[in-house]
Formats: sequence, structure tokens, C-alpha cells
Amino acid sequence: MKTTTRIFTALALGLGFATVQAEQPALKVCTAENEMPYANQAGEGFENKLAHYVAEQMGRKLETVTWTDPRYFIRDYLDKGLCDVVMGVDAGDPRLLTTAPYYRSGYVFISREQDALDLQNWDSPALKQAKRIAFAPGTPAETMLRAIGRYNDMFNYQQELAGFKSKRNQYVKYDNDKLVNEVASGKAEIAILWGPAAARYVKAASTPLTMTLIPDNAKRADGEKVGFHYSTAIGVRKGDTALLEQLNKIVREKQDDIEELLEAEGIPLLEEPASALSMN
Repeated sequence: MKTTTRIFTALALGLGFATVQAEQPALKVCTAENEMPYANQAGEGFENKLAHYVAEQMGRKLETVTWTDPRYFIRDYLDKGLCDVVMGVDAGDPRLLTTAPYYRSGYVFISREQDALDLQNWDSPALKQAKRIAFAPGTPAETMLRAIGRYNDMFNYQQELAGFKSKRNQYVKYDNDKLVNEVASGKAEIAILWGPAAARYVKAASTPLTMTLIPDNAKRADGEKVGFHYSTAIGVRKGDTALLEQLNKIVREKQDDIEELLEAEGIPLLEEPASALSMN
């Protein structure tokens, strides 16, 4: 009789635990419909994988809410309650609450190994001599290409990369895999991209490529610093401090697992500045 009672009790406790898990609300994560290598609808991006990991750690089912235009998704999705979590935002983004950074990376110079280009900083002669440099407009790369007098040289080439689309009132996307392939195929000598955006494609390129982190000490002609290293965090809606605390706990306690996922992607990782660590 005692044995039967113990078995019944164990079953009841197990069922109770399963019920609690089932009652947990889904973790609704804002994710891009097609912004690789970060995320897509098929869940193939590294931020998709991270979202799954975070949901598992919280004991919650993952529910993805996809957006198509990055310019408005915080206003139209997160702020309106259609989702609760955003992966891969700038640490300290004023539009939302952000966790402690889960990685820090930087922009990179990409070139073919066989070319053996000496690309160390913005004074490198290879940047002056290159006929074609692939980059995404509106990034620090554009700012510095203007500063060293190479932006106008690349204007026609940039229009080719965009497919001659009009930029008026629409989001024009420069595909990261295409920009990396411009170098791998020999159409461009150099590409300048955000490391996490390029890493997957550099790693997969049929032509061996070199990815060099750009130092974070560049300045424009007027002496203003141009940042090339940035920290990335998870974001939640303003006021949702309880969810923020849960996510911060995962970021801090599971940092090794998170770094393993990022390193598998080939993302170049940097140490967080002491000032950033002290704020979180």
C-alpha cells in the first residue's frame, strides 16, 4: 500500500510540474522575416537559435512574430504588445529596455587570402588602391570611406549592388552574402561589413577569405570619433522590468553557452569594456 501511495504521489507531482510548464505563456519574440544571417521565417539565423535557447532556459514555448521592415518593428510590434522580446539590439538602445550585453563585436575588412592585403586600419594603402570596395550605406564604413576620399569612387558600384532600386520611401536591403561574395568572386578587392553579419558567409566561401577586425579608433576629418565596436543585447518593452531581470539572469549565468553558439557562427568576439560591465 505504501509503495502504491508513493507511486501515485510521484505521478501527481510529475503531472503538476507538466501543468505548470504548460501554463507558462509563450515567449513572443520579434524576429525578421528575412534578415540573414540573423533570422528568417525558417529559423535558420543565429538569433533564431539564441531565441530558442533563451525560451528553453525559461521553460517557455517560443512564439516568433515576424516583421519585414526593420525601421518600424519596435514601434509597430514591440510597443503594441504583439511581441515581448527583441534579439540583437544595441545595448542601451533608448527605445526599449536592454539586458546586459551578450556579445561585443566589430566591423571587419574582408579580403581574399591569396591577395595578402595589408589591411590594418583606415590608413592602409590597400584602401587607396582598391578599384571596388563593397559596403552597406549608412554604416560607419560609409563615413570613413568619405573621410579618406573613396566614397565617390564607389558610387556607381554601390548602385549595382542595390540593383538600381529607388531608395525613396522604401527599405533597400544590401544582402550580406552578396557583399561577401563580391570579394570571393573577385568582383571587389575588399568588403567592409559588421562582423556578425559577414561571419557565416566568410566561413562558407569557396575562396578562402580573411576577416580583420577594424580598430575602434577611427576619426572623421573634423576629429569626431567613428565607432566600429558595439555591444549587443536583448531588448524588452519599457516598463517590463520583471522580464528584463529573467533575461539578464540567463545572459549572465549562461554566457559560456551563448558564446559557444556565436563562435560556431564564426563571429569575432571582443571583451566588454570595464565601464559597460560596471553598468550592468
